[in-house]
Amino acid sequence: EAPSQASRHYGMPVVLERDPDVLDTWFSSALWPFTTLGWPEKTLDLARFYPGSVLVTGFDIIFFWVARMIMMGLRFMDEVPFQEVYIHGLVRDAEGQKMSKSKGNVLDPIDLIDGISLEDLVAKRTRGLMQPQMAAKIEKSTRKEFAEGIPAFGTDALRFTFTALATQGRDIKFDLKRVEGNRNFCNKLWNAARFAMMQVPEISLLHGERELMAPERWIIGRLQHCEATVNTAIDQYRFADAAHALYQFFWNDYCDWYIELCKPVLREDSPFTAAQQCGTRNTLLRVLEAGLRLLHPVMPFISEELWQRIAPMLDKGGSSIAVAPYPIADLQRVDPEADADTEWLINAIRAVRSVRGEMDIPPSKLLPVLLQGGDARDRTRAEHYQPWLFALARLSSLEWLSDSEEAPPAALQLLGDLKVLVPLAGVIDVGAERARLHKEQQRLESDRGKTLGKLSQESFRSRAPAEVVAKEEERLREIEAALQQLEEQAARLELL
Repeated sequence: EAPSQASRHYGMPVVLERDPDVLDTWFSSALWPFTTLGWPEKTLDLARFYPGSVLVTGFDIIFFWVARMIMMGLRFMDEVPFQEVYIHGLVRDAEGQKMSKSKGNVLDPIDLIDGISLEDLVAKRTRGLMQPQMAAKIEKSTRKEFAEGIPAFGTDALRFTFTALATQGRDIKFDLKRVEGNRNFCNKLWNAARFAMMQVPEISLLHGERELMAPERWIIGRLQHCEATVNTAIDQYRFADAAHALYQFFWNDYCDWYIELCKPVLREDSPFTAAQQCGTRNTLLRVLEAGLRLLHPVMPFISEELWQRIAPMLDKGGSSIAVAPYPIADLQRVDPEADADTEWLINAIRAVRSVRGEMDIPPSKLLPVLLQGGDARDRTRAEHYQPWLFALARLSSLEWLSDSEEAPPAALQLLGDLKVLVPLAGVIDVGAERARLHKEQQRLESDRGKTLGKLSQESFRSRAPAEVVAKEEERLREIEAALQQLEEQAARLELL
């Protein structure tokens, strides 16, 4: 063959020859499903593992790889190499740019798991560039975006983030804030497990007669719904839906509410019976143990660590959570009456807490609450769930007003037809609260003026990216909603 341009340049004529024992990249990878199992020999691995069931791949190599594997499988094995193909999006940076060394926007998963200092990250991103002249620009952008380097997020937080991002779209915009949020989720789960185990200082407390009250039956039902959703989502490759269901169950149902509902039952001066406390302790641990098994595929390390501590307390256990049975929903365990009662209780607590937040009343302040309207079921619930209401809503009293009685000036929340009234006289400093509301109103008015000014500029709307304009419009809506809320609070104060 003719000498190459390089050989002519250096005065060293070389004849190039094709290597007789090399396949091109895509041709060789097309043979991967069966050559890795011993083909052309008829091995046991080939008989057992070919064809496979699912191929996981990105959409950008469907033609280069997926189609060729299918053609080679049909040609040499008389059977396609897999039955289903799960196609995921490409991971891009937070700005939607494809990650590449030349742009210096690549994130090494190990650096997200273990953390990396700014100087080490800069050195890593500017080493071995195909375009060395880009080094200064890459260093500048890296120092701006990661001024403190990258903290350690851990494997589970990163794995859960990618699961939650695995939607049906073609691209995945990767943002460190999502990983940070899921690291917080890991911390919340760890703290919840610590709380649950602390409630059982002696294993004997889990044995004996058990009575499951409405909150226990409610959380068991929520677990069944979560199990059903997660199993269906995994079967259909909707991994983001599975992650969302797991997050909502653990963060909202179990950690935010069931643990709170357990506290009045398990405290030392509890008015509840031993059977009720035993039922609560068992539910607290058993729901967590099943939830950890459900969570394991997407958070393998923290679920394994916690399960190995909790399962033996329930006379369960084994070599690994990975070989424990995966939870299957039993929707017959869902109790609609317990669900309705517990949702009423949660909403009643939220109503009082909402007044605290709106009127800036400290959590330590005990509040009188009046109830008016509603029906017989509301009265029964208010009476039955008083221990939870007094403890979690921090009440000093709970009284009913007849429909004909005129309520004193009070903050109002509605639970259907039931009015939840919090009298404000003597509870807040009216003058100080008016001053605070006025100051906050002035700040929001200033922010609204700036945002309106920006949105009214044609140059901003025509030049700014659509997502930036949408963000400003959303900010304006939030400011106006906050101003409306301030006006309502100010109107309540005028009645005092």
